[in-house]
Amino acid sequence: MVAQDPHQEDRLALRGILSEVEKGINGQDIERIVAQMDPNCTVTWWNAEISRGQNEIRAYYRRMVKDDGRLINKYTTQAKVGAPARFVGSGGDVAVADGSMEDEFFPVIRGSFKLSSRWSATIAKSGGQWKIVNLHLSSNVFTNTLISELKMALWYAGSAALVAGGLLGWFLGRRRASPLNRSR
Repeated sequence: MVAQDPHQEDRLALRGILSEVEKGINGQDIERIVAQMDPNCTVTWWNAEISRGQNEIRAYYRRMVKDDGRLINKYTTQAKVGAPARFVGSGGDVAVADGSMEDEFFPVIRGSFKLSSRWSATIAKSGGQWKIVNLHLSSNVFTNTLISELKMALWYAGSAALVAGGLLGWFLGRRRASPLNRSR
């Protein structure tokens, strides 16, 4: 006989939060995202910036995605839960969850790129409602799409420099060996 999960309803609520955040990201709707967060939520973003509280979270989003001088026009994600949430605290009113995301960013200055990311969240139940109190987003800084593009660009640049250097050497060598240059 399998024991009934005492947090079955809580897990459904947490999955609902994940779904709402994902829909908010994909719909470019910061208010839908912030609605799932505690007023004092802390978010650590992909670029290691930290926003504390809903107003700073909104400001970060506007600066990155909406305002003049923004870095990206939008981004989308497909988020998954990595393992069942762990419930802590004397009343089981705090949950820790993590998972993965497949993101696509649409920067202002270049074409889109995809990035596999990770997330972790601490969610607390207060007044009968679950809200995100801490969210951490990250990606592998050592191996990712952008690093692969950079490596390829370096190979192309190095190869082009090698060919250009070889041609320049050949040209200068031929110029010195020319009969016109010997008579001077």
